[in-house]
Amino acid sequence: MRHPWWPREGAPSMAAVRAAARRSPTGLRAFWSSRRKEERGVEADRAVPEKEEKSEPSLICPPPRSQSYLPRDDLQSCLESHIREVFGPSLPEDWQQTPLQENRLKHRLLAQLVAELGHAVPNSQLHRMRHAGDVLGFYRTPVKDGTKIDELVAAELPPNLRIVWQQ
Repeated sequence: MRHPWWPREGAPSMAAVRAAARRSPTGLRAFWSSRRKEERGVEADRAVPEKEEKSEPSLICPPPRSQSYLPRDDLQSCLESHIREVFGPSLPEDWQQTPLQENRLKHRLLAQLVAELGHAVPNSQLHRMRHAGDVLGFYRTPVKDGTKIDELVAAELPPNLRIVWQQ
């Protein structure tokens, strides 16, 4: 039985290592790098062959679309009523200055707004919602549905440029 520290099978002998070291310091480096290349080649032979990649990437389908959102006319009164419902009667005089520090109440408010308006605050922007005015500003911003390719198709293009987009 071999000891765990004993050189593995196929490892170079000490005599071969000493001979490479005697040649020059770079000879030892070249010796070990050639060994690594050989081991990589053996590992590559054992690996499962990868799928052949196409030379040109193809766009099979467009990137996922975001839902369009147009703010309602009564958005401010809707948001104010939800804030009064969630935070109770103890609101500042200006309801837009209501702090959203408590995560439980902030979550309840945003969940109600998502259910009613059908537009959610993305996770990447939740930290920006510090006051009710921030939420109002987010929901006032319209979101258009479409991609850059859709915009290019709809735009007036020169006669030598044509975009054909099939879904």
